Amino acid sequence: MRVETLSVFPQMFEAPMSLSIIGRARKAGILDFIAHDLRDWTHDNHNTTDDEPYGGGAGQLMKVEPVFEALDDLLAQEPARVVFFTPVGVPFSQGLAAELAREQRLIMVCGRYEGFDERVYTRADLCVSLGDYILTGGELAAMVVTDAVCRLLPGALGDAQSPLDESFSTGLLEYPQYTRPATYRGLEVPDVLLSGNHRMIAEWRRKQSIIRTAQIRPDLLEQAELSEREWELVHSCLEGEK
Repeated sequence: MRVETLSVFPQMFEAPMSLSIIGRARKAGILDFIAHDLRDWTHDNHNTTDDEPYGGGAGQLMKVEPVFEALDDLLAQEPARVVFFTPVGVPFSQGLAAELAREQRLIMVCGRYEGFDERVYTRADLCVSLGDYILTGGELAAMVVTDAVCRLLPGALGDAQSPLDESFSTGLLEYPQYTRPATYRGLEVPDVLLSGNHRMIAEWRRKQSIIRTAQIRPDLLEQAELSEREWELVHSCLEGEK
């Protein structure tokens, strides 16, 4: 898979895209990453990518011409899904990450200042929001999306089961996990995890995922596939909090 970004600060991606899982995936040929400089598609001496908004108002807007010309050139090479980041985009989720992981090529366009000239969104295949808050630029959002997508690429994590057990993958938060030592400052690892009984461990983990989700993120339960008995556990948790 190839992920490309288009921004005025391509140097921001150098370290994050070279370390940890993403770095290993790139070295293994699982992920190809390229950071493009939007200023390469400007034509004035100052490489201007922003201007004052029509009608007045605070701040500057990203100009339409460099974005259009950059996408013209990049898409002429081969097809890609073009993603923009904006507060009015669809919320980013694990499901959307899985959808994007099936693409062969992504181009993520990163804004700055007060955002883009509205006309750039005519070039978007998808507009995404990371949440109800404002970032200084889209570069951080692109890093988050790249990381979430990379984890889902075959071979990126090594263990094919790892992404299946993580929070949100099944509509539930992940169960609590522990490692050595079994006792620390009076805090004990649950006995079932030391039992060696894999069936009991799996049942305990499933139950803990359901309890944790019901207590912290009950909104996620709408996506979960639960048995009648598991729904009884959910209702018991919710009743206990009243």
